[in-house]
Amino acid sequence: MGSVADIHGCDSCRAQWLASFPKEDVEKAAEAMQLFKEAQKMLNQLDGEYKTHATAILCNANGDGDDLILNGLRVPLLRQQTGDASKETYLCLSDFVRPLSQGIKDTVGVFATCIDPEMESLYDKDPYKRMLVQTLADRLAEATAEKFHEEIRRKDWGYAPDERLTMKQLLIEDYQGIRPAVGYPSLPDQSVIFLFDKLLDMGRIGIKFTESGAMLPHASVCGLMFAHPQAHYFTVGHIDEIQLNDYAKRCGKPVEEVRRFLAGNI
Repeated sequence: MGSVADIHGCDSCRAQWLASFPKEDVEKAAEAMQLFKEAQKMLNQLDGEYKTHATAILCNANGDGDDLILNGLRVPLLRQQTGDASKETYLCLSDFVRPLSQGIKDTVGVFATCIDPEMESLYDKDPYKRMLVQTLADRLAEATAEKFHEEIRRKDWGYAPDERLTMKQLLIEDYQGIRPAVGYPSLPDQSVIFLFDKLLDMGRIGIKFTESGAMLPHASVCGLMFAHPQAHYFTVGHIDEIQLNDYAKRCGKPVEEVRRFLAGNI
C-alpha cells in the first residue's frame, strides 16, 4: 500500500487505497485520508495569501579541530563520544570540511527559512484549524529549506549542476551533502543560532529570537549545508564533563550556562 499522498484524487483510487488495508485499520485510514484532504484544502487557501522566506550565504570555510570557521567566524561544535568504537568513528561536523592546516579554503552554506509570521495567529478561536495551520507551517518551512537547498546545489554553489531528482528521491535525501539544522542531533546547541545570525542577519526575512535562541516565528529552520560526498547525519549523543568544559571554553561562556543548552546531551 502506498502513502496517502500518492493517491489520485478520484473516488475510485481512494476506494482502492482503503481496500488495501486490513478491515481493522480501514477506519483509521479513512480518517487519514480525510485529514489529508482538509490539509490540501487549507494549503490552497494559505497559498493565495501567504509566502515563505529564505536566505543563505556560502562561506569560506575550514575545520580547525572541533571548530568550524565560517568567513573568519569561529563556530564551536561537539564531537561524538558514543560512536562505533570498533571503527573509531567519533564524528564532528567539522570533519566534513577541509582542515585549516591544509591552507585551502573550502565552502559551507548557512541558511534560514521561515513562514509569514501572521500565519501563526490564524484561527485562534478554532483549535482544529489552528493545529492544522501550525502543522502545515512547520512543513512549509522545511519544504522551503529543501527546495532552496536544491537550487543552491544545482546553481549557486553548483557542485551538482546535473542533479535531477524526483520528489521521492528528495524526500529520502538522495543527493550529495547534508543540511543539519540547529537543535538537531548533530548540532544540538541552540545558542549557535546567534553566531549564524551574524552571518545571515535573519531579521531580513522576519526571524527573531528569544533569549534562549528559539526562533520566531516557530515555523523557522536554520542550519548548515555541507557538500562533502561522505557527509552524513549522525547523533552527537552524550558528552562527558571534559568535553563540556572544553566546549564552554571554546564558546567563551560559563560552563553552567552551556550546560543548560546541552541538558539533553549530558
